[in-house]
Amino acid sequence: VRAAEQDPDDHSAVAQLEPMLKKLKVEYLLREVPLAIQQTLDGIGRVSEVVRALKEFAVPQSDSRKHVDLNTCIENAVIVARSQWKEVAQVELKLDPELPPVPCLAAEINQVLLHLIINAVQAIEDAVSAGNPSPGVIVISTSDDITHVEIRVSDTGLGIDEAVREKVFDLFFSTKEVGRGSGQGLSFSHNVVTKQHGGKLFFESEKGQGSTFIVRLPK
Repeated sequence: VRAAEQDPDDHSAVAQLEPMLKKLKVEYLLREVPLAIQQTLDGIGRVSEVVRALKEFAVPQSDSRKHVDLNTCIENAVIVARSQWKEVAQVELKLDPELPPVPCLAAEINQVLLHLIINAVQAIEDAVSAGNPSPGVIVISTSDDITHVEIRVSDTGLGIDEAVREKVFDLFFSTKEVGRGSGQGLSFSHNVVTKQHGGKLFFESEKGQGSTFIVRLPK
């Protein structure tokens, strides 16, 4: 069109083209199509990320321990659980880049991580229902000590009532309504960490200030 406008002989062609271009909304298309393509590419990237995380997360169960990168396990668990936390929480990762590989049963530890993240999400959901601002925050960190590595999963929920703290890891115990909590996740996680790996799983909590679940695994 611009070239035709500079040529007097093509003015009639311009006159015919301009109504057609306006009808087709070419400027709108030129603006929106690249954006749509970028959004599509972003979506494809997200799907690829989820598929990769699922493949790494769903490792076959094994009776033998292998040295595992726990930071990668955490990143994959966060991706897999995204549909659970994306509407109610922000997830912050503070992972020690020097964390050494740890001998463990990868499939079981992956399940522990997933249970702890979902537990944190549900704690924040309860806090939001009680009037706390949304979104909440889940912070997952790793650190290295002389004899063990540590994973901490913190939430900005309502904290755990002192009256029930001794029962948190009991099988089938749950403070949630029927259908929302089975009372098996934390019990399973405690069993995996303490009995199968010789580690520790415990928590710190302050009423109204949230909770932090701490996993310690021997190196």
